[in-house]
Amino acid sequence: MTETTAEPSVRVLLVGNFLHAAAGTYGVCEELALQLRQRGWTVLTTSSKRQPLARLIDMVRTVCERRADYEVAQVDVYSGRAFLWAQSVCWALRRLRRPFVLTLHGGALPAFARTRPARVRALLSSATAVTTPSPYLLQDMAEYRSDLILHPNPVALDAYRFRVRSRPAPRLLWLRAFDRVYNPMMALEAFRIVRQRYPDAHLTLAGPDRHDGTLERVQAAIAELALGAHVRLTGPVAKRDVPSLLAGADIFLNTSNVDNTPVSVLEAQASGLCVISTKVGGIPHMLDDGRNALLVPAGDPAVMAAAIFRVLDAPGLAERLSIAGRENARARDCSIVIPKWERLFREIAPSHRQING
Repeated sequence: MTETTAEPSVRVLLVGNFLHAAAGTYGVCEELALQLRQRGWTVLTTSSKRQPLARLIDMVRTVCERRADYEVAQVDVYSGRAFLWAQSVCWALRRLRRPFVLTLHGGALPAFARTRPARVRALLSSATAVTTPSPYLLQDMAEYRSDLILHPNPVALDAYRFRVRSRPAPRLLWLRAFDRVYNPMMALEAFRIVRQRYPDAHLTLAGPDRHDGTLERVQAAIAELALGAHVRLTGPVAKRDVPSLLAGADIFLNTSNVDNTPVSVLEAQASGLCVISTKVGGIPHMLDDGRNALLVPAGDPAVMAAAIFRVLDAPGLAERLSIAGRENARARDCSIVIPKWERLFREIAPSHRQING
């Protein structure tokens, strides 16, 4: 049932990577757009162009050519080349005198900011407001702007069928993009160890290819280790199919070398899977080791395999992790997070300020 807001909405432009249709990567910005539209908001988005330069041009063009169609803009900010895109978009928004919100993403952003503090501080100070989905970035980016706002990544809890994993089977799932940053080889190496004790174990690796050679290395390792009958590569998974994919597994592996607040982990917890993750970046701020997940060092498949054995063998552990994980996801449900965005957009919209000023 579509929910509508009691207060009038404002017209919003969301600027980010809307690449689900083109590349199989479903961004947080896409969920925000979907949820706002379901609540009756007018939402303009950019960009879905797959090629990076074309995407940047489309973002700036949309900001300028569609300026009559929005009152407030929200711009995603990542590190690296994407930071330069955000600078370009915000320059255009300032020229048009449109209020805008920045949203900080990515576990690598603090390290990036330390190499370019003046540029990061200038960009953040130019925004009407700056949000971040994680306490990690809230803490580490505070020196560049002190009034950061915490808006967790939203998860639509009702979309995921919850099942308590009281007696888990060795059915493992990894769900990210094939990129060296997300280190799927660690999941594969941990799985090889697990099969020594559980020969009927199965691992599913799902996600799009970022074309940095990671997928090819995974495929070569599967062949070399003769794991073809026990490992499934699905490729990109449509957002609507993620709940079914999660329902078929009991243990979720997150193997990132750098991370912030991955929605895939929240989706796994919403479904009741037992989550085992590397403790990098924002992960320790998002997951409570031993209570709603098990955290392991990055790049250590033997320790991850030991954590998998704990989930499978320790009496009562899997059930506790499963139930507590669902509650962790519940705290980030769309019904809690999206109203925060609505309030923020209304507060900074010129039309709202004129009415309530």
